[in-house]
Amino acid sequence: MKVVYKITYPNDKIYVGQDTTDSLMTYFGSGNHDYINNDFKDLKSFCIHKEILWESETATPHELKDKEEYYIRELGANDPNKGYNLRPKLGT
Repeated sequence: MKVVYKITYPNDKIYVGQDTTDSLMTYFGSGNHDYINNDFKDLKSFCIHKEILWESETATPHELKDKEEYYIRELGANDPNKGYNLRPKLGT
C-alpha cells in the first residue's frame, strides 16, 4: 500500500510524507531532524500523531509524489512556522 501521511508534533507543527513500505506503524518520515531536535531538546517524553491522508494500491511513483506535494502545499507543511518539510520550497 502506498500512502501519504501527516505527522503532528506536540507543538502542532506537521510533517507530510509518503511511505511505500507498508509499515505504517514503524515509519515516521524524514522531517528536518535539526529543527525537530531543537524544538524538543528539553523534553524527556512526548507523543506524536500520525494520520493517513491518502492511500492507493495502484498509484505510480509519480502519482504518489504529486499527492505528497499537494498535501505539503495544502497544509503548509513547508512553512517553517507550520511544519518541518523542506521541500517544495515555500513560494515555489
